[in-house]
Amino acid sequence: MWKNPKLNDKPNLTLLEGLFTTLPPDAGRAVRAVIALADRAGIPLYLVGGPLRDLLLGHPSLDIDLLVEANAPDLAAEVAAGLGTRPKLHHAFGTATIRGDGWHIDLATARRETYRRPGALPEVTPATVDEDLHRRDFTVNAMALRLSGAAAGAVLNPAGGKEDLDARLIRVLHQRSFQDDATRIFRAARYEARLGFQIEPQTLAWLRRDVSYVGAISGARLHSELSRIFREQWPEHALMRLDGTGALRAIYPALEFGAGEADALAWLRSVHPHGLAAACWPLLLRPDTSPEDAIAVARRIALTNAQTAKLLAMPGLYLFLDSLQSPALCRSEIAGLLEPFPAPALWAFAALHPGVVRERLIDYLHRAHSLKPLLRGDDVIALGVPRGPDVGEVLRRLRAAKLDGEVKTRRDEERLVRGLLAGAPAR
Repeated sequence: MWKNPKLNDKPNLTLLEGLFTTLPPDAGRAVRAVIALADRAGIPLYLVGGPLRDLLLGHPSLDIDLLVEANAPDLAAEVAAGLGTRPKLHHAFGTATIRGDGWHIDLATARRETYRRPGALPEVTPATVDEDLHRRDFTVNAMALRLSGAAAGAVLNPAGGKEDLDARLIRVLHQRSFQDDATRIFRAARYEARLGFQIEPQTLAWLRRDVSYVGAISGARLHSELSRIFREQWPEHALMRLDGTGALRAIYPALEFGAGEADALAWLRSVHPHGLAAACWPLLLRPDTSPEDAIAVARRIALTNAQTAKLLAMPGLYLFLDSLQSPALCRSEIAGLLEPFPAPALWAFAALHPGVVRERLIDYLHRAHSLKPLLRGDDVIALGVPRGPDVGEVLRRLRAAKLDGEVKTRRDEERLVRGLLAGAPAR
């Protein structure tokens, strides 16, 4: 697979022009400043990775990844000083970031990586651009566009990434790729879904073979990879691929994502797009998951307390599934069942259960949840309710009556309070 790493004979000046055409003016000036400094110092400078891939596909990014065969933090510090900004430097990793309004430039020293064991972070040493491209995850990310010197505009394509772009394929660079870093399994699914590509057959076979290496990934890295998938436009495509290859079950057996969950996400996208990512966590749980397994999942993927609460809500909601389907349940009783649960879990549960359950949850989320009586605490005290816990109980009874349509006006509410004080039935 590894081809001649020489630069193309014909520099692609149109590609260079396309890069600067799409960048905001401030970002363009920053990139030109990096190029000018690299030219003065005779340093080879390249655009690499996803930004080059996307530029070749015709939808460039505002994020810029630059690679140098030199000390990237030193270069970034000098450029940033000229721009009047402060870069973020990581000398230990040979990387740096220059940020602007809505854009950022990442500079990295060309490096090689070695893995002491599966799942471990790589050990990094300086290298050539050729070696750096060779250690990357997929061929479509293993290209470089020369930005400095007489060869500016030339493309380095040692792994056939341009050909795989044209063929719409996600391909790893070697057969131990997923063993070295099993997070590439999640990235393969994410890129496949985002780009509308297919995982190349041999790559897919290696992925299935090595899916057990997911067990070596830390919870923090799993959390990061899944969060990135949830933020994609079509996360269900990547999640179904991960389920089909066994990657979700390799994280924890209680995780699954099939056609029903995909339909649920599609429905959520149409009615509640801003809550899509938050609802993904509870959607990953099997319906028969116990609270104990839900807690174990949360620990395995290093969820925050808020995310854990969404996950734990699902086993509780399934306990109430029959009740939520019962025609005898009134609106106030439904609200009483649902109030302890976080909204993202309720959205996820509604998405999974079309029909009466969905209708009742949507009513609660859109209307019943925020419906309050017109009378407040001071009002019911003025009507004669003693200060203390009785005030809260009367307000609760008022809200239930409001939810069930038994009171509509302020006068109706006052009449109900007087009835409660007189010992009359609340309903």
